[in-house]
Amino acid sequence: MNSFCVDMKRTSRIIEFLTVIFSAILVFACTDNTKTLGVDMMPASDTLKVFYNSYSVPTESYRVTDPILARTSKSYLGRFTDPETKSTVSADFIAQYHVTESQGNLFPSSIKDEYVTSIDVRLYIENFIGDSLATFKVSVYDLTNDLDPDAVYYTNIDPTQYYDPTAAPLASKWFTLSDRIIDSSERNSSDYVRHIRIQLPRTVGQQIYDAYKADKTQFSSTYRWLHSGLPCSKGLYFKLEYGEGAVAYIYITQIRINYTYYDESLGRETTGVTLMSSTEEVVEVTNFDTSDLSGLASDPNCSYVKSPAGIFTLVTLPIDQLSANDTINSASITFTRFNDATHEAFKLGIPSTLLMVRYDEFKNGFFEKYSVANDNTSFITTFSASGNTYTYSNIARLISTCLREKKEGKASENYNKVLLIPVEATYDTSKKLVKLNHDFSFNQARLVRNTGLNVIYSRFGD
Repeated sequence: MNSFCVDMKRTSRIIEFLTVIFSAILVFACTDNTKTLGVDMMPASDTLKVFYNSYSVPTESYRVTDPILARTSKSYLGRFTDPETKSTVSADFIAQYHVTESQGNLFPSSIKDEYVTSIDVRLYIENFIGDSLATFKVSVYDLTNDLDPDAVYYTNIDPTQYYDPTAAPLASKWFTLSDRIIDSSERNSSDYVRHIRIQLPRTVGQQIYDAYKADKTQFSSTYRWLHSGLPCSKGLYFKLEYGEGAVAYIYITQIRINYTYYDESLGRETTGVTLMSSTEEVVEVTNFDTSDLSGLASDPNCSYVKSPAGIFTLVTLPIDQLSANDTINSASITFTRFNDATHEAFKLGIPSTLLMVRYDEFKNGFFEKYSVANDNTSFITTFSASGNTYTYSNIARLISTCLREKKEGKASENYNKVLLIPVEATYDTSKKLVKLNHDFSFNQARLVRNTGLNVIYSRFGD
Protein backbone atom coordinates (compact mmCIF):
# COMPACT_ATOMS: atom_id res chain seq x y z
CA MET A 1 0.00 0.00 0.00
CA ASN A 2 1.54 3.34 -0.96
CA SER A 3 2.05 6.23 1.44
CA PHE A 4 -0.71 8.26 -0.21
CA CYS A 5 -3.33 5.62 0.59
CA VAL A 6 -2.01 5.30 4.16
CA ASP A 7 -2.22 9.08 4.59
CA MET A 8 -5.76 9.12 3.25
CA LYS A 9 -6.87 6.35 5.62
CA ARG A 10 -5.14 8.08 8.51
CA THR A 11 -6.91 11.34 7.58
CA SER A 12 -10.24 9.51 7.42
CA ARG A 13 -9.70 8.01 10.86
CA ILE A 14 -8.76 11.40 12.29
CA ILE A 15 -11.96 12.90 10.93
CA GLU A 16 -13.99 10.05 12.41
CA PHE A 17 -12.19 10.47 15.75
CA LEU A 18 -12.85 14.21 15.81
CA THR A 19 -16.48 13.59 14.99
CA VAL A 20 -16.80 11.24 17.97
CA ILE A 21 -15.03 13.74 20.27
CA PHE A 22 -17.27 16.56 19.07
CA SER A 23 -20.38 14.45 19.71
CA ALA A 24 -19.12 13.59 23.18
CA ILE A 25 -18.54 17.24 24.00
CA LEU A 26 -22.10 18.00 23.01
CA VAL A 27 -23.37 15.24 25.27
CA PHE A 28 -21.33 16.14 28.36
CA ALA A 29 -21.98 19.85 27.93
CA CYS A 30 -25.62 19.21 28.71
CA THR A 31 -26.77 19.28 32.33
CA ASP A 32 -28.03 16.16 34.05
CA ASN A 33 -31.68 16.62 33.18
CA THR A 34 -34.14 15.54 30.54
CA LYS A 35 -32.14 17.33 27.84
CA THR A 36 -29.80 14.33 27.72
CA LEU A 37 -32.58 11.80 27.53
CA GLY A 38 -32.73 11.75 23.70
CA VAL A 39 -28.98 11.28 23.37
CA ASP A 40 -28.87 8.54 25.99
CA MET A 41 -31.66 6.63 24.26
CA MET A 42 -30.37 7.16 20.61
CA PRO A 43 -29.60 3.79 19.05
CA ALA A 44 -26.12 3.23 17.62
CA SER A 45 -27.57 3.05 14.12
CA ASP A 46 -28.54 6.76 14.37
CA THR A 47 -24.97 7.93 14.98
CA LEU A 48 -23.82 10.32 12.24
CA LYS A 49 -20.43 9.55 10.74
CA VAL A 50 -18.61 11.94 8.44
CA PHE A 51 -15.72 10.65 6.35
CA TYR A 52 -13.53 11.68 3.45
CA ASN A 53 -12.12 10.02 0.38
CA SER A 54 -10.11 11.06 -2.64
CA TYR A 55 -10.31 9.54 -6.11
CA SER A 56 -8.03 9.73 -9.12
CA VAL A 57 -9.56 11.64 -12.05
CA PRO A 58 -8.19 11.02 -15.57
CA THR A 59 -8.05 13.99 -17.93
CA GLU A 60 -7.09 14.42 -21.56
CA SER A 61 -7.05 17.03 -24.29
CA TYR A 62 -10.18 17.27 -26.41
CA ARG A 63 -9.41 18.53 -29.91
CA VAL A 64 -12.20 20.80 -31.10
CA THR A 65 -12.94 19.50 -34.58
CA ASP A 66 -16.59 20.55 -34.83
CA PRO A 67 -17.37 24.21 -35.57
CA ILE A 68 -17.83 26.43 -32.52
CA LEU A 69 -20.64 28.95 -32.14
CA ALA A 70 -19.15 32.32 -33.08
CA ARG A 71 -21.56 34.47 -31.05
CA THR A 72 -19.47 37.07 -29.22
CA SER A 73 -19.34 40.79 -28.56
CA LYS A 74 -15.88 41.06 -30.14
CA SER A 75 -14.22 40.53 -33.50
CA TYR A 76 -10.63 39.48 -34.11
CA LEU A 77 -8.17 40.48 -36.80
CA GLY A 78 -4.59 39.32 -37.30
CA ARG A 79 -2.30 36.30 -37.20
CA PHE A 80 -0.20 35.02 -34.31
CA THR A 81 2.09 32.04 -33.72
CA ASP A 82 2.38 30.76 -30.17
CA PRO A 83 6.13 30.73 -29.38
CA GLU A 84 5.69 27.80 -26.98
CA THR A 85 3.73 25.34 -29.12
CA LYS A 86 4.41 26.88 -32.57
CA SER A 87 0.69 26.71 -33.41
CA THR A 88 -0.65 29.50 -35.60
CA VAL A 89 -4.11 31.10 -35.68
CA SER A 90 -5.28 33.73 -38.16
CA ALA A 91 -8.50 35.70 -37.83
CA ASP A 92 -10.63 37.96 -39.96
CA PHE A 93 -14.32 38.80 -39.69
CA ILE A 94 -17.69 39.83 -41.05
CA ALA A 95 -19.78 42.59 -39.48
CA GLN A 96 -23.22 44.05 -40.09
CA TYR A 97 -24.32 47.52 -39.00
CA HIS A 98 -27.23 48.67 -36.92
CA VAL A 99 -29.39 51.80 -37.26
CA THR A 100 -31.53 53.08 -34.42
CA GLU A 101 -35.10 51.87 -34.74
CA SER A 102 -37.55 54.43 -36.24
CA GLN A 103 -34.70 56.89 -36.67
CA GLY A 104 -35.92 59.89 -38.61
CA ASN A 105 -32.79 62.00 -38.25
CA LEU A 106 -29.99 59.82 -39.51
CA PHE A 107 -28.70 62.91 -41.30
CA PRO A 108 -29.37 66.58 -40.50
CA SER A 109 -31.66 68.46 -42.86
CA SER A 110 -29.11 71.12 -43.78
CA ILE A 111 -26.06 69.33 -45.15
CA LYS A 112 -24.04 71.80 -47.17
CA ASP A 113 -24.60 71.29 -50.90
CA GLU A 114 -26.08 67.87 -50.00
CA TYR A 115 -22.52 66.67 -50.28
CA VAL A 116 -20.84 63.92 -48.24
CA THR A 117 -17.21 64.86 -47.67
CA SER A 118 -15.91 61.39 -46.75
CA ILE A 119 -16.74 57.97 -45.32
CA ASP A 120 -14.56 55.63 -43.32
CA VAL A 121 -14.89 52.56 -41.15
CA ARG A 122 -13.11 52.34 -37.80
CA LEU A 123 -12.19 49.22 -35.86
CA TYR A 124 -11.90 50.10 -32.17
CA ILE A 125 -9.41 47.91 -30.32
CA GLU A 126 -10.06 46.79 -26.75
CA ASN A 127 -6.87 44.78 -26.44
CA PHE A 128 -4.38 42.84 -28.52
CA ILE A 129 -1.78 40.12 -28.34
CA GLY A 130 1.65 40.29 -29.90
CA ASP A 131 3.81 43.03 -31.36
CA SER A 132 2.05 46.37 -31.89
CA LEU A 133 4.63 47.24 -34.57
CA ALA A 134 3.89 44.17 -36.72
CA THR A 135 2.70 45.19 -40.20
CA PHE A 136 -0.62 43.99 -41.64
CA LYS A 137 -2.81 44.54 -44.65
CA VAL A 138 -6.60 44.29 -44.53
CA SER A 139 -9.07 44.60 -47.42
CA VAL A 140 -12.72 45.56 -47.02
CA TYR A 141 -15.37 43.92 -49.20
CA ASP A 142 -19.04 44.75 -49.51
CA LEU A 143 -21.18 41.66 -48.86
CA THR A 144 -23.31 40.45 -51.72
CA ASN A 145 -25.47 37.85 -49.91
CA ASP A 146 -27.70 38.25 -46.88
CA LEU A 147 -26.84 37.21 -43.35
CA ASP A 148 -29.72 36.45 -41.00
CA PRO A 149 -29.36 38.23 -37.61
CA ASP A 150 -31.53 35.51 -36.04
CA ALA A 151 -29.43 32.62 -37.37
CA VAL A 152 -26.42 31.01 -35.69
CA TYR A 153 -22.99 31.22 -37.27
CA TYR A 154 -19.84 29.32 -36.44
CA THR A 155 -16.11 29.97 -36.47
CA ASN A 156 -15.70 27.98 -39.69
CA ILE A 157 -17.89 30.41 -41.63
CA ASP A 158 -16.86 30.61 -45.28
CA PRO A 159 -16.72 34.31 -46.22
CA THR A 160 -16.69 33.46 -49.94
CA GLN A 161 -20.36 32.51 -49.54
CA TYR A 162 -21.18 36.12 -48.69
CA TYR A 163 -18.89 38.26 -50.86
CA ASP A 164 -17.53 38.14 -54.38
CA PRO A 165 -13.82 37.19 -54.16
CA THR A 166 -13.35 38.12 -57.83
CA ALA A 167 -14.46 41.72 -57.24
CA ALA A 168 -12.14 44.53 -56.22
CA PRO A 169 -12.33 45.49 -52.52
CA LEU A 170 -13.95 48.72 -51.45
CA ALA A 171 -10.66 49.64 -49.82
CA SER A 172 -7.39 48.23 -48.49
CA LYS A 173 -5.24 49.40 -45.62
CA TRP A 174 -1.71 48.75 -44.39
CA PHE A 175 -1.52 49.24 -40.65
CA THR A 176 0.18 48.51 -37.35
CA LEU A 177 -1.69 48.33 -34.07
CA SER A 178 0.44 51.16 -32.70
CA ASP A 179 -0.72 53.33 -35.66
CA ARG A 180 2.45 55.40 -36.05
CA ILE A 181 0.77 57.51 -38.74
CA ILE A 182 -1.15 59.33 -36.01
CA ASP A 183 0.72 62.15 -34.35
CA SER A 184 2.27 61.01 -31.06
CA SER A 185 0.57 63.80 -29.09
CA GLU A 186 -2.83 62.54 -30.27
CA ARG A 187 -1.92 58.88 -29.76
CA ASN A 188 -0.75 59.55 -26.19
CA SER A 189 -3.68 61.77 -25.20
CA SER A 190 -6.03 60.51 -22.46
CA ASP A 191 -9.08 60.45 -24.73
CA TYR A 192 -7.45 58.55 -27.59
CA VAL A 193 -8.94 55.13 -28.31
CA ARG A 194 -6.73 52.74 -30.27
CA HIS A 195 -8.33 51.99 -33.62
CA ILE A 196 -7.75 51.09 -37.25
CA ARG A 197 -9.19 53.66 -39.67
CA ILE A 198 -9.98 52.54 -43.22
CA GLN A 199 -11.02 55.16 -45.75
CA LEU A 200 -13.84 54.06 -48.10
CA PRO A 201 -14.68 55.68 -51.45
CA ARG A 202 -16.55 58.96 -50.91
CA THR A 203 -19.18 57.86 -53.43
CA VAL A 204 -20.27 55.06 -51.06
CA GLY A 205 -21.25 57.61 -48.44
CA GLN A 206 -22.91 59.78 -51.06
CA GLN A 207 -25.06 56.88 -52.28
CA ILE A 208 -26.25 56.18 -48.76
CA TYR A 209 -27.09 59.84 -48.15
CA ASP A 210 -28.89 60.24 -51.49
CA ALA A 211 -30.98 57.14 -50.75
CA TYR A 212 -31.88 58.58 -47.35
CA LYS A 213 -33.04 61.82 -48.94
CA ALA A 214 -35.13 59.90 -51.47
CA ASP A 215 -36.77 57.46 -49.05
CA LYS A 216 -36.15 57.63 -45.29
CA THR A 217 -38.19 54.48 -44.65
CA GLN A 218 -35.20 52.45 -45.84
CA PHE A 219 -33.54 53.55 -42.57
CA SER A 220 -36.55 53.30 -40.26
CA SER A 221 -35.35 49.98 -38.84
CA THR A 222 -32.28 47.79 -38.95
CA TYR A 223 -34.26 45.17 -40.87
CA ARG A 224 -35.13 47.67 -43.62
CA TRP A 225 -31.53 48.89 -43.75
CA LEU A 226 -30.14 45.35 -44.05
CA HIS A 227 -32.47 44.66 -46.98
CA SER A 228 -32.18 48.05 -48.71
CA GLY A 229 -29.57 46.85 -51.22
CA LEU A 230 -27.43 49.93 -50.54
CA PRO A 231 -23.63 49.81 -50.23
CA CYS A 232 -22.56 48.39 -46.83
CA SER A 233 -26.15 47.46 -45.95
CA LYS A 234 -25.62 43.69 -46.04
CA GLY A 235 -22.39 44.07 -44.06
CA LEU A 236 -18.65 44.16 -44.67
CA TYR A 237 -15.95 41.50 -44.76
CA PHE A 238 -12.58 42.49 -43.33
CA LYS A 239 -10.16 40.14 -45.03
CA LEU A 240 -6.66 39.67 -43.65
CA GLU A 241 -4.35 39.86 -46.65
CA TYR A 242 -0.92 39.99 -45.08
CA GLY A 243 0.82 40.03 -41.71
CA GLU A 244 2.01 37.97 -38.77
CA GLY A 245 2.79 38.68 -35.13
CA ALA A 246 -0.31 40.23 -33.54
CA VAL A 247 -4.08 39.96 -33.25
CA ALA A 248 -6.43 42.83 -32.42
CA TYR A 249 -9.45 42.29 -30.16
CA ILE A 250 -12.03 44.63 -31.66
CA TYR A 251 -14.97 45.58 -29.43
CA ILE A 252 -16.88 47.64 -31.99
CA THR A 253 -16.66 48.74 -35.62
CA GLN A 254 -18.29 51.90 -36.95
CA ILE A 255 -19.16 53.29 -40.35
CA ARG A 256 -18.69 57.06 -40.19
CA ILE A 257 -20.20 59.29 -42.87
CA ASN A 258 -18.81 62.85 -42.69
CA TYR A 259 -20.21 66.16 -43.99
CA THR A 260 -20.59 69.87 -43.28
CA TYR A 261 -23.96 71.20 -42.12
CA TYR A 262 -25.55 74.29 -40.60
CA ASP A 263 -26.06 73.90 -36.85
CA GLU A 264 -29.02 75.98 -35.67
CA SER A 265 -27.93 75.90 -32.03
CA LEU A 266 -24.44 77.19 -32.91
CA GLY A 267 -25.67 79.54 -35.60
CA ARG A 268 -22.94 78.48 -38.00
CA GLU A 269 -21.66 75.72 -40.24
CA THR A 270 -19.85 72.84 -38.58
CA THR A 271 -18.73 69.31 -39.33
CA GLY A 272 -21.00 66.37 -38.59
CA VAL A 273 -20.86 62.60 -38.68
CA THR A 274 -23.48 59.87 -39.05
CA LEU A 275 -22.61 56.61 -37.31
CA MET A 276 -23.65 53.02 -37.93
CA SER A 277 -22.21 50.50 -35.49
CA SER A 278 -21.79 46.77 -35.15
CA THR A 279 -23.92 45.63 -32.21
CA GLU A 280 -25.35 42.42 -30.80
CA GLU A 281 -28.58 43.07 -32.71
CA VAL A 282 -26.82 42.20 -35.97
CA VAL A 283 -24.30 39.60 -37.13
CA GLU A 284 -20.65 39.84 -36.10
CA VAL A 285 -18.69 36.67 -36.73
CA THR A 286 -14.96 35.92 -36.80
CA ASN A 287 -13.48 33.31 -39.11
CA PHE A 288 -10.59 31.51 -37.38
CA ASP A 289 -8.05 29.46 -39.30
CA THR A 290 -6.02 27.26 -36.94
CA SER A 291 -2.98 25.14 -37.72
CA ASP A 292 -3.09 21.42 -36.95
CA LEU A 293 -3.31 20.91 -33.17
CA SER A 294 -3.45 17.12 -33.15
CA GLY A 295 0.14 16.90 -31.89
CA LEU A 296 -0.66 19.07 -28.87
CA ALA A 297 -3.88 17.21 -28.15
CA SER A 298 -2.03 13.89 -27.99
CA ASP A 299 0.61 15.13 -25.51
CA PRO A 300 0.64 12.49 -22.71
CA ASN A 301 2.20 14.87 -20.18
CA CYS A 302 -0.61 17.40 -19.91
CA SER A 303 -4.03 18.38 -21.10
CA TYR A 304 -4.64 21.69 -22.85
CA VAL A 305 -7.20 24.44 -22.62
CA LYS A 306 -6.45 26.49 -25.71
CA SER A 307 -8.46 29.25 -27.35
CA PRO A 308 -9.70 30.40 -29.75
CA ALA A 309 -11.74 27.26 -30.41
CA GLY A 310 -8.74 24.98 -30.30
CA ILE A 311 -8.55 22.45 -27.45
CA PHE A 312 -10.69 21.80 -24.37
CA THR A 313 -9.88 19.46 -21.49
CA LEU A 314 -12.04 16.33 -21.16
CA VAL A 315 -12.51 15.04 -17.60
CA THR A 316 -13.82 11.58 -16.73
CA LEU A 317 -15.41 11.61 -13.27
CA PRO A 318 -14.83 8.37 -11.30
CA ILE A 319 -18.53 7.73 -10.66
CA ASP A 320 -18.09 3.94 -10.60
CA GLN A 321 -15.74 4.24 -7.63
CA LEU A 322 -17.97 6.44 -5.46
CA SER A 323 -20.13 5.20 -2.62
CA ALA A 324 -23.74 5.08 -3.75
CA ASN A 325 -25.10 4.33 -0.26
CA ASP A 326 -23.82 7.42 1.54
CA THR A 327 -24.78 11.07 1.36
CA ILE A 328 -22.34 13.29 -0.53
CA ASN A 329 -21.93 16.50 1.47
CA SER A 330 -19.37 18.12 -0.81
CA ALA A 331 -17.11 17.32 -3.73
CA SER A 332 -14.27 19.47 -5.01
CA ILE A 333 -11.76 19.21 -7.80
CA THR A 334 -8.70 21.30 -8.66
CA PHE A 335 -6.80 21.56 -11.93
CA THR A 336 -3.21 22.76 -11.68
CA ARG A 337 -1.58 24.72 -14.48
CA PHE A 338 2.00 24.21 -15.61
CA ASN A 339 4.05 27.39 -15.78
CA ASP A 340 4.90 28.65 -19.26
CA ALA A 341 7.92 27.00 -20.81
CA THR A 342 8.81 30.08 -22.86
CA HIS A 343 10.20 33.45 -21.86
CA GLU A 344 9.32 35.20 -25.11
CA ALA A 345 8.08 38.78 -24.82
CA PHE A 346 4.93 38.02 -26.83
CA LYS A 347 3.09 34.91 -25.74
CA LEU A 348 -0.42 33.63 -25.15
CA GLY A 349 -2.38 34.74 -22.11
CA ILE A 350 -4.01 32.54 -19.48
CA PRO A 351 -7.76 31.73 -19.70
CA SER A 352 -9.39 33.68 -16.88
CA THR A 353 -12.69 31.78 -16.66
CA LEU A 354 -13.42 28.11 -17.33
CA LEU A 355 -16.80 26.49 -17.71
CA MET A 356 -17.25 22.92 -16.53
CA VAL A 357 -20.15 21.42 -18.44
CA ARG A 358 -21.29 17.88 -19.09
CA TYR A 359 -20.09 16.60 -22.44
CA ASP A 360 -23.63 15.69 -23.54
CA GLU A 361 -24.97 19.15 -22.62
CA PHE A 362 -22.26 20.82 -24.70
CA LYS A 363 -22.91 18.56 -27.70
CA ASN A 364 -26.66 19.16 -27.39
CA GLY A 365 -26.34 22.93 -27.84
CA PHE A 366 -25.40 24.44 -24.48
CA PHE A 367 -24.26 27.70 -26.10
CA GLU A 368 -26.85 27.68 -28.89
CA LYS A 369 -29.58 27.56 -26.22
CA TYR A 370 -28.08 30.59 -24.41
CA SER A 371 -27.53 28.41 -21.34
CA VAL A 372 -25.54 29.61 -18.34
CA ALA A 373 -23.84 27.72 -15.53
CA ASN A 374 -26.52 26.50 -13.11
CA ASP A 375 -24.32 25.12 -10.28
CA ASN A 376 -26.06 21.82 -10.79
CA THR A 377 -24.60 20.21 -13.90
CA SER A 378 -22.49 23.16 -15.07
CA PHE A 379 -20.13 25.45 -13.16
CA ILE A 380 -17.68 28.28 -13.75
CA THR A 381 -14.50 29.15 -11.93
CA THR A 382 -11.73 31.70 -12.33
CA PHE A 383 -7.99 31.28 -12.46
CA SER A 384 -6.14 31.61 -9.15
CA ALA A 385 -2.75 33.19 -9.81
CA SER A 386 -1.59 32.50 -6.26
CA GLY A 387 -2.19 28.76 -6.59
CA ASN A 388 -1.77 28.53 -10.36
CA THR A 389 -5.02 26.56 -10.31
CA TYR A 390 -8.66 26.34 -11.33
CA THR A 391 -10.80 25.00 -8.46
CA TYR A 392 -14.44 23.91 -8.52
CA SER A 393 -15.18 23.99 -4.81
CA ASN A 394 -18.41 21.97 -4.77
CA ILE A 395 -19.71 19.84 -7.62
CA ALA A 396 -21.69 17.52 -5.30
CA ARG A 397 -24.93 18.04 -7.24
CA LEU A 398 -23.25 16.98 -10.47
CA ILE A 399 -21.83 13.86 -8.79
CA SER A 400 -25.22 13.02 -7.27
CA THR A 401 -26.92 13.50 -10.64
CA CYS A 402 -24.48 11.08 -12.28
CA LEU A 403 -24.99 8.52 -9.50
CA ARG A 404 -28.77 8.79 -9.79
CA GLU A 405 -28.71 8.34 -13.59
CA LYS A 406 -26.54 5.28 -13.20
CA LYS A 407 -28.82 3.81 -10.51
CA GLU A 408 -31.96 4.43 -12.57
CA GLY A 409 -30.43 3.03 -15.75
CA LYS A 410 -30.60 6.39 -17.51
CA ALA A 411 -26.87 6.96 -17.90
CA SER A 412 -25.66 7.79 -21.40
CA GLU A 413 -22.37 6.61 -22.80
CA ASN A 414 -20.72 9.88 -21.72
CA TYR A 415 -22.72 10.48 -18.53
CA ASN A 416 -19.55 10.80 -16.42
CA LYS A 417 -17.63 13.13 -18.75
CA VAL A 418 -17.32 16.91 -18.51
CA LEU A 419 -15.45 19.50 -20.56
CA LEU A 420 -13.44 22.51 -19.40
CA ILE A 421 -14.09 25.39 -21.84
CA PRO A 422 -12.75 28.97 -21.82
CA VAL A 423 -15.67 31.40 -21.58
CA GLU A 424 -16.55 35.06 -21.20
CA ALA A 425 -19.06 35.58 -18.38
CA THR A 426 -21.46 38.53 -18.26
CA TYR A 427 -23.16 39.57 -15.00
CA ASP A 428 -25.99 42.00 -14.30
CA THR A 429 -25.87 44.78 -11.70
CA SER A 430 -26.81 42.33 -8.94
CA LYS A 431 -23.87 40.11 -9.94
CA LYS A 432 -26.14 37.44 -11.37
CA LEU A 433 -24.66 35.49 -14.27
CA VAL A 434 -26.75 36.32 -17.34
CA LYS A 435 -24.65 35.27 -20.35
CA LEU A 436 -21.86 32.90 -21.33
CA ASN A 437 -20.01 33.03 -24.63
CA HIS A 438 -16.95 31.20 -25.85
CA ASP A 439 -13.80 33.15 -25.06
CA PHE A 440 -11.93 33.62 -28.33
CA SER A 441 -9.01 35.50 -26.84
CA PHE A 442 -5.62 34.00 -27.63
CA ASN A 443 -5.07 32.09 -24.38
CA GLN A 444 -3.65 28.77 -23.27
CA ALA A 445 -3.25 26.66 -20.13
CA ARG A 446 -1.36 23.39 -19.87
CA LEU A 447 -2.95 21.39 -17.05
CA VAL A 448 -1.46 18.60 -14.97
CA ARG A 449 -2.91 15.27 -16.06
CA ASN A 450 -4.94 13.07 -13.70
CA THR A 451 -6.06 15.25 -10.83
CA GLY A 452 -8.06 14.21 -7.75
CA LEU A 453 -11.72 14.40 -6.74
CA ASN A 454 -12.15 15.04 -3.01
CA VAL A 455 -15.46 13.88 -1.54
CA ILE A 456 -16.90 14.28 1.97
CA TYR A 457 -19.64 11.79 2.83
CA SER A 458 -21.99 11.40 5.77
CA ARG A 459 -23.64 8.21 7.03
CA PHE A 460 -25.91 7.13 9.88
CA GLY A 461 -24.83 4.03 11.72
CA ASP A 462 -21.56 2.10 11.91
